[in-house]
Amino acid sequence: MTKAKGYAAITPASELAPWNFERREVGPHDVQFDINYCGVCHSDLHQIRNDWFPGIFPMVPGHEIVGHVVRVGNAVTRFKVGDLAAVGCLVDSCRTCDNCKDGLEQYCTRGPVGTYNARGKDGLPTYGGYSNTIVTHEDFVLHVSDKLSLPAVAPLLCAGITTYSPLRHWKVGKGHKLAVLGLGGLGHMAVKFGVAFGAEVTVLSTSPAKERDARALGAHNFVVTTEAAQARTVKGYFDFIIDTVSAPHDFKFYMSLLRTNGTLILVGLPSTPIELPPFSVVNARRSLAGSSIGGIKETQEMLDYCAANNIVSDIEIIDIKNINEAYARMLKGDVRYRFVIDMKSL
Repeated sequence: MTKAKGYAAITPASELAPWNFERREVGPHDVQFDINYCGVCHSDLHQIRNDWFPGIFPMVPGHEIVGHVVRVGNAVTRFKVGDLAAVGCLVDSCRTCDNCKDGLEQYCTRGPVGTYNARGKDGLPTYGGYSNTIVTHEDFVLHVSDKLSLPAVAPLLCAGITTYSPLRHWKVGKGHKLAVLGLGGLGHMAVKFGVAFGAEVTVLSTSPAKERDARALGAHNFVVTTEAAQARTVKGYFDFIIDTVSAPHDFKFYMSLLRTNGTLILVGLPSTPIELPPFSVVNARRSLAGSSIGGIKETQEMLDYCAANNIVSDIEIIDIKNINEAYARMLKGDVRYRFVIDMKSL
């Protein structure tokens, strides 16, 4: 086994604290890389608190992982020692279902294997990137360009691909009116991609203070949704709304901002059920859709696109010892726009 150290939640009621554990030994098709940086995702907090489903504890969170390869198995062909490498939200899938064959491992019908809070095919728990090293099958390891700031690349592995994938799937681009609901870790990436793809981008927010940031990120318009006069100007206006909000909110209201045939794309994950009167959908042939992350091929495509277009996340680097404080700040929205842990601080 490979010795590892990291920060873990021992129970759903505990704060993250140092924890030593073991990863599997490097097999013929495995890549081991030492983790330089790991992004902090809101879903990390949801999972250690059992907000969505019962977790596997102790739990080492983190699925926005970048670093340098230190060891490869004897059958590995795509990586060598010293290469930059990354792991996102997935470390395995069945490989044989129709979705996996189509490069949609995130929708594996037999259940994809998450980077943490999951069980691998060996039955053992998976542990994430709040640690010093990781061992992953080469098919789920991604190449990273050295053209971009490595810590700012880390959040692309979740926040980036979670917004890139639906915008590409629905072919959002020139001629489309795109609204981004929520300007946080996901939302700021949706703005960057929407602008890069040529759409007219409007940020919808309850906070007037975020307008300056929204426009600095490239947004063409900004609407304070709690201001009735502003909200009226965009009723029935948007072709697409990408909804990044993880707190409960009024879906009926936001559906009313869509044009006929418009689509609200849900990528945020509120912990309460969605309430939506049927007439808010039926009366204008509107759609409520959902999108998860992306498959491995699409995630690599996204990383390559970002390298070619100089797109990274806006980040604040923290020491691992400050992770519980960072969670508290994240709940208050006090981050622009993604915390990234410098794993040298472990």
